[in-house]
Amino acid sequence: MERDFLYDETEDSKTRFVSFATDNGRFDLAIIQTDRFYGKQIVLNTQSNRYAILGHDDLDEPGYLEAVFNLSSQAAEELKDFLREVL
Repeated sequence: MERDFLYDETEDSKTRFVSFATDNGRFDLAIIQTDRFYGKQIVLNTQSNRYAILGHDDLDEPGYLEAVFNLSSQAAEELKDFLREVL
């Protein structure tokens, strides 16, 4: 089988695992910091296996976290509050 790799690189990353509960749900996240995404970080919800590459600008996009993580607007607002502190 022939493969045409677009890239195949290895780099160091920093991963933070955090779990917290709010009035609107529980969040189990892996936040991966790497140099690859121009200052943005990979945020992985380990409960739903959904992820996004996020920066502060993405948190201001209306409805973005709701769509990506399949959250209610209240739960998304609580997640935004947390992510504004850590991104």
